[in-house]
This record gives sequence, C-alpha cells and structure tokens, in this order.
Amino acid sequence: MSAIQKNVERASAAYSADFNQGHLALPPAKKYLVLTCMDARIDPARAFGIELGDAHVIRNAGASALDALRSIVVSQQLLGTTEIILVKHTGCGMLTFTDDAGYDIVDKNLGAEALGELKNRKLDFLTFLDLETAVKDDIEFLKGTKLVPDTVTLSGWIYEYETGRTRRVV
Repeated sequence: MSAIQKNVERASAAYSADFNQGHLALPPAKKYLVLTCMDARIDPARAFGIELGDAHVIRNAGASALDALRSIVVSQQLLGTTEIILVKHTGCGMLTFTDDAGYDIVDKNLGAEALGELKNRKLDFLTFLDLETAVKDDIEFLKGTKLVPDTVTLSGWIYEYETGRTRRVV
C-alpha cells in the first residue's frame, strides 16, 4: 500500500470515528452547485462557506462549464439544484498552455497511440488566455445551453489563491 493510500485509510478511520452526518438527504439542502477548478490550492468548503450536505461541488481542470455539463444536468434535473456558482482562480494552469501544447506533451510522454486516441476523441483541453473573459464566456455558455433552464441563477467568480479572497465577475 502506498503512503497516500495509508493516509486515506488513517484519515477515514479518524473521520468516521465521530461521524454523525449519515442522515443527510441526497439532494443538496441549499439547492446550489459550485463549479470550481481541481487545483489543490482551493478548499471549496472553507473558501466558499459550504457545509456538508449544502451543495454539490464539481471540480475539473479550469472550472470548465462545458466539461462539467453532464454533472450540472444531473445536479439540476435529478437532484433539484437551482443555482450555479462558477469559480475560476488566479494562477490557473489552464492559462499556461494551448491545446497544441497539450497534444504535444501527450505525444511526447505517452506516444503516438495515445495521441491518436486523443485526436479520435476530439478532446479539447479547454485552455484560456484571460481569466475574467473565461468566467464570462462560461456563464454565457451556461445561459445559452438548453440543458440549463433560464430559471437557474448563475454567477461567475474569481478566487485569488494568493489571498484566499473571492470576487464576483458576473
């Protein structure tokens, strides 16, 4: 067992020793979801005031609305969420490369077969050049898709990992 797996095992034992939240309902109590980046420097619960059972938290590289769309539909249509809080962040890795660079690194590290699979799947790394524009673009995407009803409340934010502050953009 790896050191990481041992840590999970220890943490689980400690967490479950006094766990008393097993009664929480499946749908989020406050009927919202937060879409944010998978960056390890973000603790969504602490940074955005989310208590256990309050909200769905969807995380992916760059807090991409397109990438999260399947989960957003499940959250809303099956579990009743009515608001989306989209939070991108300063220092995001998705600002540091292009799709072409992503394809090149896959080719270099994983080889031609992996590159072929990437191309066959038409995978877009969903990189962006400007943080504020990316937040606005994702909110516009959510407004424009028929998979998110017009009644859903949308807002877009930027989390500053350097200070821990979050500011509203849209």
